[in-house]
Amino acid sequence: MSHDRVRARSVVFLATGVLALPALAGCSSNDEAGGPAAGQDVAPAARGMVADGGTMNWALDALPETLNTFQSDADAGTSRIAGAVLPSLFRLDAQGRPQRNADFLESAEVVEREPRQVVLYKLNQQAVWSDGREIGADDFAAQWRALSGKDTAYWTARNAGYDRIEKIERGANNLEVRVTFGKPYADWRSLFSPLYPKQVMGSPDSFNDGARRKLKATAGPFTLTDIDREAGEVTLGRNPRWWGRQAKLDKLVLREVSRSERAEALAKGRVDLAEIDATEAGRITLAARDKADGGAPAHGPGAQLTPAKALRSWAIVNGSDEEAAQAEYEAREKTRRAVKKYATEQAGLSGYVVRKSLEPAYTQLALNGSEGPLADDRVRRAVARALDREELAEAVLKPLGLPAEPVGSHLALAGQSAYADNSGALGKQDTAEARALLADAGWTPGAAVKDGLKDKKKTKTAGGQASSKPSDTESGSESGSGADDGTYIVGQDDGKPGDSSSSVLAPAPAAAHQKAALTRQADVLRLPAEAETEQKKAASKAAKKAEKEKAEKKSAERRAEKKAQKKQAGKKQAEKKRAAERAEERREQRSESRFGDRSEHRFGNTFGKRDTADRTGQQGDRQSVTSRSRDHAKGGAPGAYAPKGTAAPAAGAPLAKDGKPLTLRFVLPSGDGSEPLRAVADRISRMLEKIGVRTETAKVSDSSYFKDHIASGQYDLALYSWPASAFPATDARPIFAKPVPAADGSLNVEQNYTRVGTDHIDQLFDQAMSELDEETSRSLVKKADARIWAEAGSIPLYQRPQLMAARPNLANAGAFGFQAPNYEDIGFLKPGAKPSGMPAAK
Repeated sequence: MSHDRVRARSVVFLATGVLALPALAGCSSNDEAGGPAAGQDVAPAARGMVADGGTMNWALDALPETLNTFQSDADAGTSRIAGAVLPSLFRLDAQGRPQRNADFLESAEVVEREPRQVVLYKLNQQAVWSDGREIGADDFAAQWRALSGKDTAYWTARNAGYDRIEKIERGANNLEVRVTFGKPYADWRSLFSPLYPKQVMGSPDSFNDGARRKLKATAGPFTLTDIDREAGEVTLGRNPRWWGRQAKLDKLVLREVSRSERAEALAKGRVDLAEIDATEAGRITLAARDKADGGAPAHGPGAQLTPAKALRSWAIVNGSDEEAAQAEYEAREKTRRAVKKYATEQAGLSGYVVRKSLEPAYTQLALNGSEGPLADDRVRRAVARALDREELAEAVLKPLGLPAEPVGSHLALAGQSAYADNSGALGKQDTAEARALLADAGWTPGAAVKDGLKDKKKTKTAGGQASSKPSDTESGSESGSGADDGTYIVGQDDGKPGDSSSSVLAPAPAAAHQKAALTRQADVLRLPAEAETEQKKAASKAAKKAEKEKAEKKSAERRAEKKAQKKQAGKKQAEKKRAAERAEERREQRSESRFGDRSEHRFGNTFGKRDTADRTGQQGDRQSVTSRSRDHAKGGAPGAYAPKGTAAPAAGAPLAKDGKPLTLRFVLPSGDGSEPLRAVADRISRMLEKIGVRTETAKVSDSSYFKDHIASGQYDLALYSWPASAFPATDARPIFAKPVPAADGSLNVEQNYTRVGTDHIDQLFDQAMSELDEETSRSLVKKADARIWAEAGSIPLYQRPQLMAARPNLANAGAFGFQAPNYEDIGFLKPGAKPSGMPAAK
């Protein structure tokens, strides 16, 4: 895999389904890709404006365990080092598209298609390894043999693409490399990036162990100088044999700084560039404002200390209660130290700026379809249709000043050639359709209620008779009995107004009304109860005081009298509130009645009031009141229906099936840096509650979140992010692959952690991977994505924000977005120079 290319790792749920897909004839249009949702923010400057020399310190979450990007424990640090010290034949541009790297390649093209695909690489004649040896065909052949999968002694993470190569030969000379493929391979540009020297790839020992801690040879603008694990630093120095543009920096130090220590490290000036979260970005912005104003911070630990609170604290410290005084004194000292530390850190943070863009990765809601309710594709689609993805994207990105557009593809991001918004294959957010799908799957309100309770109150059913006697807290819904089979299919209508045949009518949101009424009643009852309790306490206290001192009797009586007056006033206020609420309910009922005469029925989304028959005896039109009071067009997803006898869904009412409630386990990381993710999960839970789906949140440690829960399938719902890819046909194939039983009886899921796939999607990926016509290959990828949307196993939400803290004079570095860093151009501006606003000169 390339360290410059972004590997597709997003996980989605796949299952067989019958949802009709939209026409995909237009999928091949390049116009759909558009441009990136957000551009780079790297303070671009021409090389002439950048000073020669200096050391730049770049924060890493942790030092990499291996320097071999093809091993399973390679991480972001591995890729960052490889990008600076190893050849990359193709690099990603600002739109996430692979471009030839002229420092290593003069040309690379498919020269034959029949009978075999042949790619001819012509290498830069100046390209040499750090030991002086020419980069050539021997290095290509060694890497192919190591990654082909034929020799199991090599501990490789993946072999995609290399397993399709039949042979590698020298061309006219050692600088020409002919690669012949046994099977056509559309993503051939993904290969040999990075390219390791044959000293690393030549034997299993050097591959497995030798390249974990050191590299025998390198070829890039920098070379690996030192790895100090005790200090937590990797030092890269200028490569004296580099034939390209000389690196501006003398040294590039990658320093280990955990996320919890990042703000402190920035404040102390230990790093020049660091990825940060929204909280740290906010602190840097406030620090710059405070520096400009010249005043002390009006925020932080001491911001809530008002004059009144300060006076109270002084009184306690100087009071007669020594224990309370000591506790207050210690609290004040703790606050004073926190204020001082915060002010010091803010002064240090004022020396940075925030550079922001969108990361080439998206956050998704993953639905585990291996078992439980989500094994039913109708339930998964219902969960997906309940989500307001625009609201979720805005909640995360809008406060940061970034474009808040929901992601429309599982396989690419806006700007990439394979991008197209295929979310229409699933449908937009629609609470009514979500309830319809749940009803079709057998999840209905009251299904967990025992038969004895059902006898006391007749349950309203879809297509059946319902009680026509509305109560104060619940309004009824009635549908006549017709000669059909009692099934109403969403999206189908016979077009006859006033038809008395059966239809799906949902009851009013009785549970919500009842809950509100009970809450109001509890509030009313609580006021006099509290007042009575207080009165008893006052009376008892007055009696005790009267025994000790008769002079205080009158005072106690006056206090009791005041409390009695307060009690009476509370009663009157509560009665007024109750009367106002009853009046409001009556107005709502009248409004609903008037609206119902005009509106049309929408499955699973009506108030359910029984309409009065018109003069001809025909029923009124079906009612439609959405959760947001928005009118929706008639119809819905064909095939989403509720058979006769199915309990009609109600807005927000808990659903159950076979005596079991519809509750999903939402697993989330518990670390301090995961607050934004948990906030998104809270919003999703509230959205699902509107369709009767309850969630139980399980917060687990960050270290076990992915390994012990996501990868092992111990979750129903989860939020996490994976990178998009410049080569989705290759990189996304194992992520969406249909799991197959292994020889030991287990399930081989590859990277499809939700454990469901379809043969059709697999076939589309295979066709796209083998199609050498680029336009046709992209069209197949887009078709695969549309079907992935229809399966509703993974719901892309928003592109991840990329926030970087950087020194103001650091040029050509920051929030890189899609584009791979040009390490040789990174440096510090000359005195008086300013960023040019243009990319660095080549």
